[in-house]
Amino acid sequence: MAGPASILPRTSVELYDLAVTGRWTEAAALQRRLWRVNEVFTRFNLAACIKAGLTLQGYDVGVPAPPQSPLAESDSSAIYEILKEFGELGPRAESQS
Repeated sequence: MAGPASILPRTSVELYDLAVTGRWTEAAALQRRLWRVNEVFTRFNLAACIKAGLTLQGYDVGVPAPPQSPLAESDSSAIYEILKEFGELGPRAESQS
């Protein structure tokens, strides 16, 4: 499963729908916006980013398995901003903030 789809499921479905309906210009534009997610995953740690994203959305998924470390709170802000930008924080996370 693609990492971005784990924390941005609605946006990922939107990208898929654009592609299968042949709306290539819109799909390419959305894919360019989504590339930032991959950059953040690469800068930090894929598992830690996904777990942080799910936690920010209100799902208690715990921390990454050793030897990986969870994201520092300051690094989680990059994931938070992505979730906010794509409207994927959801009511569970918004009610906790």
